[in-house]
Amino acid sequence: MRKLGILLLSLFRRMSLLIRWLRGQTEEDAAARRVVLGESWNEFCDTLKAAGAALQFPGAPQDRFNQAEGYRYLSRIARAGLMAFVEHADAKAPVLHRVVDEVTKLGSDNPDNFYQTAALNGSYEYRISGRRNTIAYLSFGTQSGNYGQGGGLPPTGHIESDQIAMDADGSFQLVLSSRPQPGNWLPMTAETGALVVRQTFLDRETETPAELRIERINCPEHERRPAPLTARQLDEGLAKAGALVAGAPLLFAKWARDFQKHSNLLPMFDPEVSLAAGGDPNITYYHSHWAIGEGEALLIEVTPPECEYWNFQLNNYWMESLDYRHYRIHTNKHLAHYEDDRSIRLIVAHEDPGRPNWIETTGHTCGTMSFRWVRAREIPQPSTRLVRLSRL
Repeated sequence: MRKLGILLLSLFRRMSLLIRWLRGQTEEDAAARRVVLGESWNEFCDTLKAAGAALQFPGAPQDRFNQAEGYRYLSRIARAGLMAFVEHADAKAPVLHRVVDEVTKLGSDNPDNFYQTAALNGSYEYRISGRRNTIAYLSFGTQSGNYGQGGGLPPTGHIESDQIAMDADGSFQLVLSSRPQPGNWLPMTAETGALVVRQTFLDRETETPAELRIERINCPEHERRPAPLTARQLDEGLAKAGALVAGAPLLFAKWARDFQKHSNLLPMFDPEVSLAAGGDPNITYYHSHWAIGEGEALLIEVTPPECEYWNFQLNNYWMESLDYRHYRIHTNKHLAHYEDDRSIRLIVAHEDPGRPNWIETTGHTCGTMSFRWVRAREIPQPSTRLVRLSRL
């Protein structure tokens, strides 16, 4: 149904463009008319209203707590969409900014990550300059598409810190282009539209994230400055922001519904689906649904493989990570307590069991959960058991 709706909208747009062409009207003329008459804004507001349908998707919890979180989720995604597609949408003068952060959550966002993004155009060339500092894991990816367009976020290029030549103090430069470049190069294609940066902490309390800046290169100086806003840019930006609010929650509501088929288990997630949705190609993901009653605990046991990084986290039903600023809702390779045989026992429970590796539910009785292995040499299968808390 979602794909059909997007297809119909695409066909409608093409027919509209044909009619305007026959009338001798350019896209700029049409956008100016829509903005002046308030149509762009009205359609954006109508899309926000329609986006609420994701909260009624089959399987979604209908109680007041989860529905309140759901509508707050939509408000956060709306803010993120306006930031990405209206405020910082100029690919001629890209700005590294945070759309997903400690408050705005999306698609099982990693509590250990410091995410950044920027608008790109595959026909331009860019340079990222900076210093790694002490961050544990640093990767850069280029992507095409955006949530709500129906095509996901397929990758067009990827590079990580181990592949980047750096000076002794961690300083480096990285060129982004569709043409191969000597040295540090992040590929793009003609379809590239976005940069995603993942900085992963082992311990937020002690590590310093990388200092990064991006600029367009190999062009006249005046082309690197932000251009004055046009009606067409605003018209397209509002449309993309609306598509994000309507598309992303619907996608993840479908995932959460499907996860209920294996509630309280942790099967491996389809790598192709993950990659299409913007996942890191170096990460093996496990996604599922969890549900825990009063006095119960979900016991998760596994021996982590040799890998660069791993973590486990709890999310709400809408696949927002729970509040990791104030609660212990996740653990990772550095923070976890290990048994003598190097295995781990994670305890998801409403109350403190008095044991290591307690994962707090923060008032939730159900939601989604995720495991990640980064560049694992082998892929273990975590075991799970629902037990009485008193019998741990």
